[in-house]
Amino acid sequence: MSKKWLKAAGVRALKTMAQTAGATIGTSMVLSEVDWVAVASASILAGILSLLTSLAGLPEVKEV
Repeated sequence: MSKKWLKAAGVRALKTMAQTAGATIGTSMVLSEVDWVAVASASILAGILSLLTSLAGLPEVKEV
């Protein structure tokens, strides 16, 4: 794994985590009812799954 791959996979994972957090927070009726532990755990899991998916290849990183 190159630095370029790690950077691309990391950026992709962070974007996935942000999207998951937004979707999880959006399921609450009001901000005071947000289950922050569920938001964090779902977002972390999404980030891990994104990194694992990236092992199959990243189109933005050309293989040499």
